[in-house]
Amino acid sequence: MGRHMSLKTTLMYMNPDNTANNIRPLITIATVTYNAGATLQRTLDSVAAQDYNRIEHLIIDGLSTDNTLSLVQRYVEQNNNRHQIRLTSEPDEGLYDAMNKALSMAMGEYIVFLNAGDKLHGKDTISKVVTCACLTKGNSRNPAIIYGETDLVDDEGRFLRHRRLTTPENLTWKSFLSGMRVCHQSFYARTDIAKSESYNLNYRYSADYDWCIRIMKKAAKRRLRIINTHEILTDYLNEGMTTKNHRKSLMERLKLMAQHYGWPSAIAAHCWFVIRSVIKK
Repeated sequence: MGRHMSLKTTLMYMNPDNTANNIRPLITIATVTYNAGATLQRTLDSVAAQDYNRIEHLIIDGLSTDNTLSLVQRYVEQNNNRHQIRLTSEPDEGLYDAMNKALSMAMGEYIVFLNAGDKLHGKDTISKVVTCACLTKGNSRNPAIIYGETDLVDDEGRFLRHRRLTTPENLTWKSFLSGMRVCHQSFYARTDIAKSESYNLNYRYSADYDWCIRIMKKAAKRRLRIINTHEILTDYLNEGMTTKNHRKSLMERLKLMAQHYGWPSAIAAHCWFVIRSVIKK
């Protein structure tokens, strides 16, 4: 993320039909950007193509100096008031700081993070998520999490393979002892719960892993449902920050796992991660 000194820029483009009185839930999609001009367009296109129009798209930019903001401006102009688009461009302290800003801004009933280069798998992805939510009156009865599968794509957005870590049929916080079984971009969290669990900025590579576990722990404590869509929800750009810093992220994740699962379980699982990474090579 950028750390340039500049005034904060916030723009809001609202769809007048997306009012709080609409019975259909508002879904927040948060996209964090910094000089993302090379990959952002397909992300914007995938949101624009959704057949569900109760979408709030938050774009949290770190003062990009390339063509990122011009792409967002064109996206707004072509939106035709279908979705709510809110852009903030200002200095930040990194990826997870920007994601915390998105949490504080989110107004939807569910939030998902879809960063530059990632895209929603199909035009009906959000519709499928909403259908699986089975939303009822009273937030206490709404599922805490809705999740699904992920495909990996290359820098051009072309399909590479299905994600090796498939989702468990019944997801719990204990599922993540064997790794991040659900890709962060395919993890839709109820916003009121998500807002209560900020990303821990002490973690450089694995704050999303920690955040998902804490959300699932809170769901278990409150006996809220976690819903499997049984759908591919996201096309994920293969070379993310964690992928590029694999060894450092493994060491950080070991400490996180020990915090949530205890050292014996963490060490055993970590040894398997190392073996698995060697086998992959």
